[in-house]
Amino acid sequence: MAGTSRGRRVTSGDVAREAGVSRATVSYVLNDTPHQKIAEATRRRVWEAAARLGYAPSAAARTLRTGRSDIVLGVLPDWPIQHVLGRFIQHLTNAFAEHEFTFLVHSSARPARPLREIWRALTPAAVLALNEFPETEAEAMRAAGIEVVMTMHGPTSGDVRSALVSEEPIGALQARHLVDSHRRLGYAYPDLPRLDVLAQPRLDGVRQVCAERGLPEPDVRAVPLELDGATEAVKTWLAADPPVTGICAFNDDIAMAVLLALQSLGLRAPQDLAVIGADDIPSSALLRPSLTTVVRDTDTLARGLARRVVDALDRKDVPTEPIEDPLRVELRDSA
Repeated sequence: MAGTSRGRRVTSGDVAREAGVSRATVSYVLNDTPHQKIAEATRRRVWEAAARLGYAPSAAARTLRTGRSDIVLGVLPDWPIQHVLGRFIQHLTNAFAEHEFTFLVHSSARPARPLREIWRALTPAAVLALNEFPETEAEAMRAAGIEVVMTMHGPTSGDVRSALVSEEPIGALQARHLVDSHRRLGYAYPDLPRLDVLAQPRLDGVRQVCAERGLPEPDVRAVPLELDGATEAVKTWLAADPPVTGICAFNDDIAMAVLLALQSLGLRAPQDLAVIGADDIPSSALLRPSLTTVVRDTDTLARGLARRVVDALDRKDVPTEPIEDPLRVELRDSA
């Protein structure tokens, strides 16, 4: 076991000499070995010496001591890493740290190294994937001794549980915010197929609310993040019979494209077309009109995911239903 200090490696022997105790005593104290009668003053002297020297046990030593790695590998699909995803990764990092696990992230965006090379090199205790991956990969992970493999979205089989996070409530909350004032809704869908795993369930939530209220199916249009394409979508919604008057957008970026398209046509929100987004990115409040949006509590979500993973590692019963995901509408000017 070793750390580093002043440009050189610090060993448990260094700590023992600094504290005036044996190396065995250092090992017992720093590893919190049970059934060892060590005076409290000696324990304090060892910890103080370790702190002065900047000593920390190596990852390999911790693995040998506990019988498992302290790494949780997070697997990102080929999604745009924007504000909400970056915030979520930070919250996951903090949540796992509270359980004394290190959360490391691997992006699957090309030309990244194959996932199998990553988990073989790291041998993590658990893998948490944001999207599903082939079951053969999960089977190989389990065969290699990775205890827990979970996915946030997308059904899989074996020990990989069904979706831990549900996206339908986001679309449902958007629709419920609009249906009292609008008799026909549109849905602004992303033009990136790799986001279908998020967008389709959110659209299903909108459809469910429309069906419950006896409204027509939402008019679904792909909206690119460029003005001409967004403008064509807005023209189509407004020209429909009856016209669409309220838009549920997949996220705030797409909602902003819709608002800019309205402005380019000399129209206004919410007077000509109400718009509600999702994610509450910082710029959504700066628009004119400011963007009404659905806010997800990513900190609570991250803590819930970390707890599921840690409980599974500890062989506790883990619920199969999605994690409770507090949502609210941030009411602004666009809807």
